[in-house]
Amino acid sequence: MTSLIVCLALCSISRADEPVAVTNTLPEYRIGIDDVLDIAVWNVAELQKTVPVRPDGKISLPLVNDVVAAGLTPMELRDLLTKKIATYVKDCDVSVVVREIRSLKVSVIGQVRTPGRYDIKGPATVFDALALAGGFTEFAARRKITIIRQSQRLRFDYDAAIANGSVNNNLFVKPGDIVVVP
Repeated sequence: MTSLIVCLALCSISRADEPVAVTNTLPEYRIGIDDVLDIAVWNVAELQKTVPVRPDGKISLPLVNDVVAAGLTPMELRDLLTKKIATYVKDCDVSVVVREIRSLKVSVIGQVRTPGRYDIKGPATVFDALALAGGFTEFAARRKITIIRQSQRLRFDYDAAIANGSVNNNLFVKPGDIVVVP
């Protein structure tokens, strides 16, 4: 019985310090809070607007009022707006263009020259985030970088990524990530 309890206890220990397998593919862009969108409905001048995504994740347009945009891809928002506007405008052709990306923010803290929260304008890697923070201080533990992503903790070894020279070893950061350099 004692060995069963010890076995169960050992199996339940968290392994947060171990590297997590991460796919390094570019995610499809999702609209975020503070982004600025150009919305146009072909041949309907009143429905050609440049709109910000509000803190509640919604945009406001004539006819359809408030529509949730945050979390959708531009194509998903286009399809949603087409359905909503179609009750007022026959055969409507809606376009959604992301004019400004303002929602991609990454924090870099610890042993970097300029710790802080940084806006990223498109796909960015850990290298990019570290460059925005001015690089390492002389005390940085470059082999023990951690990326905090929601409930995950991802390990990143800067020296190994540089030595391998492979883009696959340079993780893409995601909005809300915190890069910790001990």
